[in-house]
Amino acid sequence: MNPIKLDAIKPDQTFKGELLVDKSFLLLGSGQKVTTELIKNLMTWNITELYIDDSAAPAPSVAQFTEDTDTDEFITLEKKETEAPKMNTSIKEALAKAQNSSNEKSRLTGVMNVYNEYMSYIHSVYTRFATHGDFNSEDLFETVKELCVFVKENRRYVLRISPSVETRTKNYLVSHAMRSTIFAIVIGLKLHLTFTQLQELGVSCILHEIGMLKLPSYLYLSEKKFSHAERAKIATHPLLGYQVIAQANFDVPIQRAILEHHEHEDGSGYPQNLVSDKISDYARIISVVCAYEAMSSPRNFREARTTYDAMVEMLKNQNSKYNGDVIKALLYSLSIYPIGAYVYLANGKIGQVCDVNPDNPKNPIVQILGETAADGEPRTVETDEGINKIVRVMNKDEARDAVKFLEKKSS
Repeated sequence: MNPIKLDAIKPDQTFKGELLVDKSFLLLGSGQKVTTELIKNLMTWNITELYIDDSAAPAPSVAQFTEDTDTDEFITLEKKETEAPKMNTSIKEALAKAQNSSNEKSRLTGVMNVYNEYMSYIHSVYTRFATHGDFNSEDLFETVKELCVFVKENRRYVLRISPSVETRTKNYLVSHAMRSTIFAIVIGLKLHLTFTQLQELGVSCILHEIGMLKLPSYLYLSEKKFSHAERAKIATHPLLGYQVIAQANFDVPIQRAILEHHEHEDGSGYPQNLVSDKISDYARIISVVCAYEAMSSPRNFREARTTYDAMVEMLKNQNSKYNGDVIKALLYSLSIYPIGAYVYLANGKIGQVCDVNPDNPKNPIVQILGETAADGEPRTVETDEGINKIVRVMNKDEARDAVKFLEKKSS
């Protein structure tokens, strides 16, 4: 492995070997051109020396991964597609139906349908990149614009959606991108980001794991725990993602968000060990939602924590890894008993958290299962420290059995 000074590297230059940072993080694959923007960013990050690994075999292209990796979740879609994905009419139709819902139940169903359509859209974005290596960035921004409005208008419904285990495990990257983006937009709204900033944050969050597609698919579809070497390979995905997004000419704030989304406030993150205010604002948000989503989502090799347990873990914020303002925004957006959680109350009733109490995240609004108000809509109560106190959160088996029992009782 040979060192090379940054000032010796010129735009459009290529190397026979891989170009790496710190002898471990891949920056450019063999034969790929150095761009002026890349050099400028390396100077900004105070990186003055890189390494050339001549011993490494040429990195396979995305197209080669597509052809050679029969387990890849993204190659099952049509490869005859010639245009980058666009916000299709099914999303617009689902949005219109959700807006015209006449009651709580139909509204929740409508929001679920919109959610699923956005999941399909994100799947098509990832598939397009896996099979063609490009993006329809203009349409992506337009789609995220509509998603921001949708989340703002339907926050208390969309946060109650919990994709099935099958969806999360089979389409992990897509499900992770979708849920993380929802959480990021909700936090962005709480932090009073401008609409343009919300769009940039949403695009960044949708694409924050795109670098994974430059790695063999078994690394993100594995059913086992990873070895040290495998974890090291996975740790290259922020740089790989940055490379992809920079070459696609996304704006610098989005590039930085993707590059820095695994950085930590205490300097323990990667790839640059940045600290505190050296980390971009979008990356700070994505770091939090990425961690929270991962904790509360099952993987093939482990069970998910409850959303309550995940929230408590985030609030501990050990070693101050995460930005305090972002953690607070997460808490006040979801409550300590996050929206969607099923809970036992002190009065013996069972409920589902359906909204936050803006004045007290410890006492959210709960929809009482099996009870209706005078207008026929589900009955809701504001929890407190008395008879409506939340005793504990139900685990997934208890919640499933309770819902089934109540559905059977009402049928």
